[in-house]
Amino acid sequence: MQLATDATAPVFSWDLVADFQDIWSYAFMVNAFRAGLVVAVVCAVVGWFMVLRRQTFVGHTLSVSAFPGASLAVLLGFSTTLGYFGFCVATALVTAALGRRGRGSGAEESAFTGTVQAFVLACGYLFISLYKGLLEGPTALLFGSFLGITTGQVVTLAVVGAVVLAALAVIGRPLLFASVDPEVAAGRGVPVRLLGTLFLVLLGAATAEASQITGTLLVFALMVIPPATAQQLTARPGLSLLLSVVLGLAACWAGLVAAYYQPYPLGFFVTGFAFAGYVLAHLVRFARDRLAGGARPAVAIGAAA
Repeated sequence: MQLATDATAPVFSWDLVADFQDIWSYAFMVNAFRAGLVVAVVCAVVGWFMVLRRQTFVGHTLSVSAFPGASLAVLLGFSTTLGYFGFCVATALVTAALGRRGRGSGAEESAFTGTVQAFVLACGYLFISLYKGLLEGPTALLFGSFLGITTGQVVTLAVVGAVVLAALAVIGRPLLFASVDPEVAAGRGVPVRLLGTLFLVLLGAATAEASQITGTLLVFALMVIPPATAQQLTARPGLSLLLSVVLGLAACWAGLVAAYYQPYPLGFFVTGFAFAGYVLAHLVRFARDRLAGGARPAVAIGAAA
């Protein structure tokens, strides 16, 4: 469900001031932009560490777990926001408790993560099938929608986002060290396992936030693409992190504007803009490497850490 319809579709006039005045004349669009700001910033920061730690598959599993969480909330008559956060954080804790990161092979960890992903996805379909009423929201749960975002939800997102960012500010330096070289970090007394667990919980909270904007299937639009794009463009950790935030916010807000004028899912537009930036970044890096050569950003980030 989107705002634009065949009868009353708004038209983009290229008068940007007038266009934005029209968009922001609707309370739900103001809330959508506010929620997009919070989600884009939080996901860009958390996603930057996730990409660096090569835990995108774990992040995808957490995004999938948002679907059964929201479905269960609808089934039981609870707030879908509670379902998003509850299931994502619970899945993160289970993954941290039963996973073998740091002790087993990467293949073993991937197999375990895939098993959890398959189970939670099956739970989502079960909860939807058990719901006896008229369920209009599966498409929004999977692909995202900006309609119906309330001021209360924006406040909830802002509070959770502030907690996530504050926690990352506290553990950021040792987490960066543990992400780049966990064995050396552990040898120097860094609590690698504890940091990994804390990060998964923060990742679960960020995933729950993003799922309410992009939908559970396209949460990677904000969790992966902007950080991956930033790490292609620069090797400096601070600049890369800032660029990740800028790219994520630009993709989110541009997607909101496009979805306001076109009757297509919000998640498609957010993903499309983010992917276009990723392709452009690869072209820029290819041209730069052809001219001067250079190390991969992840290597330089590791050296900086």
